[in-house]
Amino acid sequence: MPIPNTPFSWHRNKENLGIWHGRGKVAATGVGTSPTARRWDEKPETSMGALTLAAIRKAIDDAGIRPSDIDGIVLTPESTTGVTNDPNTPPPEGWDKVFKMVDYPQAGITRGDIDWVLLNMPELSNVQFKMYGTGCMSVAFTTTAEAIARGHTHTCLVVRGWHNLAGRYYVGQGAAALDTASGPFKYGAWGTPACSTAAFPFEEYCRKYGKTHDMMAAFVVEQRRNGLMNPDGFYSQHRPEMITVEDYLAGRWIAKPANIYDNDLPVQAALAVVMTTAERAKDHKPKPAYVLTHAQTRPETQGVTPSLESWERLSDKMGRMLYEGSGLQPEDLDFENMYDGFTLFHQFHLEGLRFASRGEKRGYALDLYQTDISIEGPNPVSPSGGNSGNGRTRWWNHRDSILQIQGRSPSQIKKPANNGVSGAHMPHFCDSLIWSSSPD
Repeated sequence: MPIPNTPFSWHRNKENLGIWHGRGKVAATGVGTSPTARRWDEKPETSMGALTLAAIRKAIDDAGIRPSDIDGIVLTPESTTGVTNDPNTPPPEGWDKVFKMVDYPQAGITRGDIDWVLLNMPELSNVQFKMYGTGCMSVAFTTTAEAIARGHTHTCLVVRGWHNLAGRYYVGQGAAALDTASGPFKYGAWGTPACSTAAFPFEEYCRKYGKTHDMMAAFVVEQRRNGLMNPDGFYSQHRPEMITVEDYLAGRWIAKPANIYDNDLPVQAALAVVMTTAERAKDHKPKPAYVLTHAQTRPETQGVTPSLESWERLSDKMGRMLYEGSGLQPEDLDFENMYDGFTLFHQFHLEGLRFASRGEKRGYALDLYQTDISIEGPNPVSPSGGNSGNGRTRWWNHRDSILQIQGRSPSQIKKPANNGVSGAHMPHFCDSLIWSSSPD
């Protein structure tokens, strides 16, 4: 029987749903992160699949439980936003001597696969619940929270691996992988860098509110600082050089007004997290990070590129849904870890959440960047360092939110981390969660 994707009805994508039925009943405990690499060297031992298995074993060990305690797994099968092999491409020589294989030849190479994981981790002997949270690990997190709250699983792994093959990365559909652009892709994915989808609304934002691209420098520099504190990040492992405001201002344009430092760096890595019931979490080794709610937005209108109006409207909606479902208010957030894959859209998330807004609604976030947004300051912005400070995964922010609540983040904020938020990816296409140190 095929493994299902998340049922549509599980997503909290409407307002006026009230407090989430699972509020405080679900918690994250164990966290496992693989080593990082810039690209895959085509050795089985360093593949995305190998990194995934390593991350799972670390998460289980970190939780202080046995593999046989795991009864569920939710995995994001997509493992890149760049170049992917043809699904029928055979694995490299020697692959079958290291791993057992499933019918899908690219499993563990350019696609995450639950059956492949279970076949190569026989110690996961009691897994009954299996589901794919497609597209983004954010979906896998919200899916797992909902599955536990609904009683489908009690101790569940949340998993995503990323691969990065040799070749050009994400410069339009044709340049990245295919010879032609067809269907809807021909309108927006041929010839333009991916960051253009952030650059256009950002430019509109700056005109509307009287801001400049230079005002982003403080945020991007802080992101690198936070990322370099993380021993699991790509930059701390491979390029431990700090950047300066001057570096950012001199960065070459990729899609003006997005420069090279506004783009995240593709890497290869994997993350696994153990999530469980609030009751069982008491017996796990780390302090629980409770889920108070989750929410989802998706584009309401389609076009070649998103507009400032749609980004503001939908990030506002995200903020309202999160506060409604959790019972919190903006002033209750001690930190935020929203997505920054293109740095130029981070402030849309901030303003939708009204984080450190001082009563303002829109156009204030770049001014906030000029204040103390460090982990030592009163308004810690993206203490994880995000993709910008660690490499492209879409999950550093979720990982760090859990660790912040547990009090063991390598970039731990100095004030108490009682409530925080993480979400990814775009301001109009996002899945988010609110994390708390208390189930109440």
